[in-house]
Amino acid sequence: MARAGLDAAAVVAAGAALADEVGLANLTMGLLAERLGVRTPSLYKHVGGQADLNRRIAVLALNEAAGAVGDAVQGRAGRDALEAAARAFRAFVVEHPGRYAATIGVEPSGPDDPLTIASRRLLDAFTAVLRGYEIEESEVDHSLRMLRSLCHGFATLQAADGFRWSADIDESFEWLIGFVDRGLRAR
Repeated sequence: MARAGLDAAAVVAAGAALADEVGLANLTMGLLAERLGVRTPSLYKHVGGQADLNRRIAVLALNEAAGAVGDAVQGRAGRDALEAAARAFRAFVVEHPGRYAATIGVEPSGPDDPLTIASRRLLDAFTAVLRGYEIEESEVDHSLRMLRSLCHGFATLQAADGFRWSADIDESFEWLIGFVDRGLRAR
């Protein structure tokens, strides 16, 4: 019998929190079971195994990131929207590096896959930022890739303590936002 209060959502949430603590690569079903106070086989009543757990964590993380970025850009345009989106995304990745790592390299199985839907929500939030820049339709995908690459790169480097020189990280981030803003306005 499953432990009272333990369901798939609780297992995934606990797995995501543990991944943030120990890193996604170190998250195991055994470690999660220990954290939840159950035997490892009990987890299989709620998730299909490590790959399924990681995939569900990816969906959770994408939905959380989409919510953070979407809320941040609400009612904003241009540089204000860009800055709000970039800051929200950066904060999410820095605060949740393990669960965010689950989103990298996982492939959706089709248009109805929860992973596809969550990914689309995050892309829609970033697409809203681009509307304030009058990007031509033929350049939206390129602009989204650029924006995602810059935000992802900066945030994951910061989360991994990858900026070890004297320049202030926040000043560098402001510089990045200004650079992107000028580039998007020049299009």
